[in-house]
Amino acid sequence: MKFLIAGFGSIGRRHMRNLLALGEKDIVLYRTRQSTLPDDEIKGFQVETDLQRALDARPDAVIISNPTACHLDIAIPAAEQGCHLLIEKPVSHNRERVADLKKITEKSGSRVLMGFQFRFHPGLNKINQVLKSGEVGRPISLRAHWGEYLPDWHPWEDYRRSYSARADLGGSVALTLSHPLDYLRWLMGDAEVLWSIGNKVSDLEVEVEDIAEFGLKFANGAVGSVHLDYFQRPADHHLEIICSHGFIRWNNADGAVNLYTAANGQWINYPVPADFERNVMFMDEMSHFIRLCKGEVESICSLDDGIKALELALNAVR
Repeated sequence: MKFLIAGFGSIGRRHMRNLLALGEKDIVLYRTRQSTLPDDEIKGFQVETDLQRALDARPDAVIISNPTACHLDIAIPAAEQGCHLLIEKPVSHNRERVADLKKITEKSGSRVLMGFQFRFHPGLNKINQVLKSGEVGRPISLRAHWGEYLPDWHPWEDYRRSYSARADLGGSVALTLSHPLDYLRWLMGDAEVLWSIGNKVSDLEVEVEDIAEFGLKFANGAVGSVHLDYFQRPADHHLEIICSHGFIRWNNADGAVNLYTAANGQWINYPVPADFERNVMFMDEMSHFIRLCKGEVESICSLDDGIKALELALNAVR
């Protein structure tokens, strides 16, 4: 298979390294050379600065890892050519042209995987199993929280220049940290926003919202809330679900699931595998994408899933 990676910042670089680790070496790069990372590891690979020339290389699959506001500039012509797509979250920064992409993929047969890598987290997969089993009854209420100090994300660059901080590149905390909006839909089913707020409240020099809060109601009757921010130190990303016969707690810091069952009045700890580290999610995601391109599996996170997560996020974006 031939892969085109569009955008070579930190996530594009990660995807390239993972493709190579999986034995995929036929890789073309499309880039605008705005990355603040060195170019030494891409010597010997075809690099194009013109999109049409990159697509003329006839890639089977395109990995879209450029800034959010530019996703559809790549996705639409790639889908028109019949390429399969791995699109980093979110699909885009607004609703414009999203329906066009959906129609084009349906016509061309392009298979799409959204880059919500937390769907491959062993802890969240354990929660999915527990909820489906009914071991702790039905979920009633939940709270997802993710706060992380933006300047710490990429210490090698000025955070003010990053796409996460810039309105013109599709930044905002609700879009950039939209993972909980996706994995909650995956775990709980479809949701509607009861209320939401997005604002700029910290001293960070960003052009976009640095805090977002959502009140959600799920199709199964459960209610919940989501908190996202760019300024919390130390970082904290956790999920709590109150169920009719128990309680589920997950924290990204150690990845473990703690489960309380009312039937026996005890806590059970489910740690992640001993060899688990963050890149395992991305490796599993890439392995799934390769199999998706070959028609061996259905997408674990489809374009429709990405569109629904985007709709939730846009409720808190001005």
